[in-house]
Amino acid sequence: MGILSWLILGLIAGFIGSKIVNKQGEGLFLNIILGIAGAFVGGFIFHLLGFSGVTGLNIPSMIVAIIGAVIVLVAYHAVTGKKALN
Repeated sequence: MGILSWLILGLIAGFIGSKIVNKQGEGLFLNIILGIAGAFVGGFIFHLLGFSGVTGLNIPSMIVAIIGAVIVLVAYHAVTGKKALN
């Protein structure tokens, strides 16, 4: 995947993940970072479970990235003490 693909995947996954966790977006750049981190975390977890992780800019990769973004955001809120899952 190219840089543009990672940015698009990160933006969409981060935005949807932040909407799931706290009903509001985190901002453009934080959503991108959250989505990209979520893609790595989700891909790692799915790989450990025997599934394919992020393979490109497609729906299965988006689902993996969203699940990873939710995990990253819940962990972030747990560490910082912010209230998640409003």
